[in-house]
Amino acid sequence: MVAELPEPARLSLAGTLAQWRQWSTPAPLTAAPRYQRLLANGQSNHSVLVATGDTRFVVRIDGVDPRRLGLNRAAEWRAQQQASARHLAPAPRYFNPELGSLVSDYLPPETVVEGERAPEPVARLLRAIHRLPPLRHRLDLRSRLQRYERFLPAGQAAEPRWQSSRDRVLAVLAELEAAPGQRVLCHNDLLASNRLQSGGNLWAIDWEYCAMGSPWFDLAVVVEGDGLDADQVTRLLATYLEREPRSMETSRLPLSGCVYRCLELLWYGVQAPQDPHGWGRRLTGLQARVAAVTD
Repeated sequence: MVAELPEPARLSLAGTLAQWRQWSTPAPLTAAPRYQRLLANGQSNHSVLVATGDTRFVVRIDGVDPRRLGLNRAAEWRAQQQASARHLAPAPRYFNPELGSLVSDYLPPETVVEGERAPEPVARLLRAIHRLPPLRHRLDLRSRLQRYERFLPAGQAAEPRWQSSRDRVLAVLAELEAAPGQRVLCHNDLLASNRLQSGGNLWAIDWEYCAMGSPWFDLAVVVEGDGLDADQVTRLLATYLEREPRSMETSRLPLSGCVYRCLELLWYGVQAPQDPHGWGRRLTGLQARVAAVTD
């Protein structure tokens, strides 16, 4: 039921559905889409399945002010348009920043057996994403880290373990920033939850963190999020690079992964400030990751 959504999200959904004649679809819609079910009800966004006849869409409603997280919804809209033209993402059909909504085609998921996940298809998807036309929006990892830190509860921000870890991560980030490398359009959040197998194709969904950035950070998100072992990392890089990776290339992934783990910790601290024990467990994990790449 729509009642599962908080009141602001229900109002945004109603406003979005009322604008159905403005949705950009291959054939004009003949009736307003209707609510089907809730797909996801997270802390940052709410995703709802709607349908008119046999045509289904996903309506994503902002759960928080995207500016608070440094998100650029206009850049996301443009990137998803470009990606959908190359069959890398569901086609976006309507975007209204005032309502905080984005409408995209619904792609029915195929069942993927966990043990059958392989890094090669993800590497090919990333390589295709990184070949998309550039955007003006740029990911500044240092600024994002500092932005998230401003929203931390005072007790967590002042914790000595966090202060020490943060300083060491900033030193790692400075090392990465000093290294030469190109900037490409990156997804920056291509976790398993943001990859969809449908129609025999692997798609990237949830493009809200997309920006021009380092391809190594995009690769590191997959390595860290999927928990890839050394052999899987080599296979990921060999498929992505279309050759055997060099030692210098392999060594950049743990450094980028360390920065990602720091951002992940901060995101959790901002989104779940009521769970200091969860923060503590994740901070211990970050300390171990930092030690592995700096000691």
